[in-house]
Amino acid sequence: MTGSARLVVISGPSGVGKGTVIAAAIKQRPDLLLSVSATTREPRPGEIEGRSYHYLTRPEFERRRAAGEMLESAEFAGNLYGTPRLAVGEALAAGRTVLLEIDLAGARQVKAAMPAALTVFLAPPSMFDLAARLRSRGTEDPVAVDRRLQVAESELAARGEFDAVLVNTDVGDTARALLDLIDTPPG
Repeated sequence: MTGSARLVVISGPSGVGKGTVIAAAIKQRPDLLLSVSATTREPRPGEIEGRSYHYLTRPEFERRRAAGEMLESAEFAGNLYGTPRLAVGEALAAGRTVLLEIDLAGARQVKAAMPAALTVFLAPPSMFDLAARLRSRGTEDPVAVDRRLQVAESELAARGEFDAVLVNTDVGDTARALLDLIDTPPG
């Protein structure tokens, strides 16, 4: 375990296993903190305020974003999503390593705002594997899956912008590789 706080941005295409890898890393290292995003969408069944998301009205989200209170933000499917800057700053000041699970546009915004952040791109072993993962989830119709795969191709093309690329072939191995990156001193 490293003694210094760090901001770690984890990005990659939908279905690559970002949440699963992060959960595995946190299970091994409970000192890591996953940042809780803010959103304007309604809570889904089972989601908990402050744990799943911070649920805000659109005017409140827009006020906070205009005031510079969001480290990054984006609109997706008619809803706003963002990372509250204060919570991240407080955790870093308290010596915690903070993980952000965000999309490519958000990762770019965070890197611009906080250049010292460690950016990690999580890639699938292949587009075939990613397509199989997305289809096996059964959460979206084939048109939506195809749309996600098109987005994934453009995201994969941007992986060179990241400090490190991890190919998620095995969740445990990928989580350990992520922890190794986190524990490697910057520079």
